[in-house]
Amino acid sequence: MTKPQPETLVLEADETGGFPNSPLPVLIYRQILDTSAENLAARFEALFARHRWPPQWRYGLYDFDHFHSTAHEALGVFRGLAHVRLGGPDGCKLDIAAGDALVLPAGVGHACLEASDDFTMVGAYPLGQSWEVERGQPGELESICRRVAAVALPDEDPVGGALLSLWRQGAETTEQ
Repeated sequence: MTKPQPETLVLEADETGGFPNSPLPVLIYRQILDTSAENLAARFEALFARHRWPPQWRYGLYDFDHFHSTAHEALGVFRGLAHVRLGGPDGCKLDIAAGDALVLPAGVGHACLEASDDFTMVGAYPLGQSWEVERGQPGELESICRRVAAVALPDEDPVGGALLSLWRQGAETTEQ
């Protein structure tokens, strides 16, 4: 069985906005699950849990730029669609829809710019990592970058895809 291949996006730090982002790529898995099947939310939860990313919530995406400095995050869209921004206030915009999954490295800013009324996701984090919400404080960027750099790479990709090889390449590039 071949591993699902994601779209990738590398986001530079936004120093003026206080968003560290990451040298590790954001992974965007399009239509990773069939949207015509029953109970897409439970199917995302089972997929993430099987790969040691325990699901922790079902909700939308905050409409303000934020990031997590102590955990990586997997988002599985199980209903609706949204226009989102990744990377902080000056970041990259993209559309996501039911069946898509995003994997955000620690430090990557994200916000919902527009969404359908029914837009909802499952959120999951690697086993042993706990998350918090950071809103980008330029004066705290140095200490936040240290926290982000200390977040361990996960043992598995939350959807069984290419995360390990892609993120190990990103980590090696940073160390050189």
